[in-house]
Amino acid sequence: MIYHKPVLLKEVIGYLKPKENKEYIDVTAGGGGHTLELLKKKARVLAIDRDPEAIEYIKKNQYKFLSSGNLVLVKQNFANLAEIAKNWNFKKNNGILFDLGVSSWQLENETRGFSFDKSGPLDMRMDPELGICAKDIINNFNERRLYEVFKTYGQEKFSRTIARAICRARQVKTIETTAELSLIVKEVYQKRNIRSKLHPATKTFLALRIVVNSELLNLEKCLPQTVDLLKKGGRLVIVSFQSLEDVIVKRFFKQEKKMKVLTKKPIVPDILEILKNPRARSAKLRVAERI
Repeated sequence: MIYHKPVLLKEVIGYLKPKENKEYIDVTAGGGGHTLELLKKKARVLAIDRDPEAIEYIKKNQYKFLSSGNLVLVKQNFANLAEIAKNWNFKKNNGILFDLGVSSWQLENETRGFSFDKSGPLDMRMDPELGICAKDIINNFNERRLYEVFKTYGQEKFSRTIARAICRARQVKTIETTAELSLIVKEVYQKRNIRSKLHPATKTFLALRIVVNSELLNLEKCLPQTVDLLKKGGRLVIVSFQSLEDVIVKRFFKQEKKMKVLTKKPIVPDILEILKNPRARSAKLRVAERI
């Protein structure tokens, strides 16, 4: 079952200020939580997601909005945002929302292979039609390339040792599952007697997911497209969950002369929200306005 509790929902909707018949784009619809709040305010929403399971879930649960014409639902990669918006006549919008990262239901579904806590196929594709999955990277990249992936995208301190351990392990047998990969990384940490609040495989899995889905490349490609899709006074609202995403967003806001930053410092969840939803702890919200 798909379930995703939107992070910083009150703050996101507060900045977007949805109004009746005004147009908004939810670039990462996921479970449709943010989209639903916009629709409740009688806004028109273009909701985009690359995951067919997310599209089917929203289609089923928000059918009345689809039938009324207030919701347009598109399975696509947000890297093609300008083309999608043009095709569906969402050319000048009051707000555009990014809720980046992986959804709770994607992590909970062991068949998707996102989680080191659940044994499943080593997949990690947000769009199952993608040609490459995590298993391909783990079993085919050489030691140097694996090291570069874990170091660059996971900022993993023991990238070289983990890459070496993976190459040794796959000489014995192909690494097929999340549990197998998680155990390899865990053993690296145990041999070094490293204790951490994070699961040892956290950064390795994050790096793989980013590379499989081209997450940072897609974000860098998409952000400049948002500017001309916003009306004057329209707002770009972005929730990120890891530092590499946040750096890209912060740099874009700083460099884009047509946007005025409304959040000098990122907004983060309060302790109550984190207690209710521990995955919210790393969230950062940044907002800019078209001038």
